[in-house]
Amino acid sequence: MASALFTPFTMRGLTLPNRTAVSPMCQYNSTDGSANDWHLMQIGNFAMGGWGVVIAEMTNVNMVGRITYKCATLATDENEKSLKRVVDFARQYGISKLGLQVGHAGRKGSTTPPAAGARPLKADENPWETVAPSAIPYGPDWHVPREMTKDEMKATLADYINMVKRAERIGYDLLELHAAHGYLLHQFLSPLSNQRTDDYGGSLEKRMRYPLEVFKAVRNAWPKDKPLGIRVSAVDWVDGGTTIEDTVAFAKELKTLGCDYMDVSSGQLDARQKIPFAPSFNVPFAARIKKDAGMPTMSVGLITGAKEAEEIVASGKADMIAMARGAMYDPRWPIHAAMELGAEPPFPPRLMPAHPKMRPMIFPDYKPAA
Repeated sequence: MASALFTPFTMRGLTLPNRTAVSPMCQYNSTDGSANDWHLMQIGNFAMGGWGVVIAEMTNVNMVGRITYKCATLATDENEKSLKRVVDFARQYGISKLGLQVGHAGRKGSTTPPAAGARPLKADENPWETVAPSAIPYGPDWHVPREMTKDEMKATLADYINMVKRAERIGYDLLELHAAHGYLLHQFLSPLSNQRTDDYGGSLEKRMRYPLEVFKAVRNAWPKDKPLGIRVSAVDWVDGGTTIEDTVAFAKELKTLGCDYMDVSSGQLDARQKIPFAPSFNVPFAARIKKDAGMPTMSVGLITGAKEAEEIVASGKADMIAMARGAMYDPRWPIHAAMELGAEPPFPPRLMPAHPKMRPMIFPDYKPAA
C-alpha cells in the first residue's frame, strides 16, 4: 500500500511533494535582525533533506516584536537582502518548498537568548518596552508590558503588511502567522492575557478580533495563489485559559477569510502551565479542529517515528506533520522515513550519489516504489 505521508498535498497554487514539514525554530543567531551564514547552513541543510516544506523561524515584524536581541526580523532592506541570500541558496541546491513564520513576541519580548537563561533583560542590558493586549506580565519578575493603544495596533498591523511584501519579493512559497506559544496574537486570544475592556477584549468574539484583522490584512497582501496558514496553541493548559472549543471557533472564522491550514501546537502562554508531554500529544487537537472546523491541519509535538507519522496522516487526524527537534536530530528524516515506509526516498540532485539505487552493494533489496 502506498504511503500517505509521501503523497503530495496541494494548497492553492502550491503542491508540496510530501506531507512532512520542518517546524519553525527560533535560532537566536541573527545580527540586528538579519540572517547570516548560520541561517544559510541551517535552512540549506534542511532543504536538502527531502522535507515537503521547510518553514523558517519566527521572524518578527518590527524590532519591538523580537523575543531577544538575537532574533530575526524582516523590517529593513538589510533584513530582506540577507534572507533572500538564504532562500536563493536553498532554492538552488534543495528540493523543499520554503516557508516563513511571521510573528511578534508581545509581552514575551526583551529577554536574553535561551543559552543565557531566557530571562527578562535587566535595566543595564538595554531592555526595550514590551507591548501586549493588557498590562499583565508573562510571569513573576517579568517586564510588565504596556497595553497597546488602538493606534499602536494599527501601526503593528501595517508592519505585518510591510513584512509580507518583503517576503513576497524574497520569493517564499508559503507564510505562516504565529498566533501560538504566548506571543502577541495568542495573547489577544487568551482570556488569561487579554483583559481589555474595549471591543478587543472580553468575549471570545472580541478577543479574536485583532488576530482576525491581522490575518485578513496579511491574506489580502499575500499573493492569492500562495498559501497562508497559522500556528495556534489549541489550549493553554491553565484553568481559565484558551480551550479547544475556542480554537475550533477561531478556525471556523479563519476558514471564511481564506486560511489554508492550521499548525496545531499548545501552551507556552502562562508560566503556570502543566503540559502532559507525550509522543504526538497535540495530535488529538489537530484531529478535532480538522473534523469540527473543516480546516486542513498540521500536527507538531514529539512526533519522531516514520510509522507514527504515517498513521497520523493515513488515519486523517492531520494532513501534515511537522518536526523541530526531530529534524535537528536527523535533517534527512524524510529520506529515512520513506525508505522505512516503502516510498520513493526524496533525494535532491546533489545527494543522488547516496541514493540506494546507486549503492546496490549496500541496499541489495532496494526496489523503486511503484
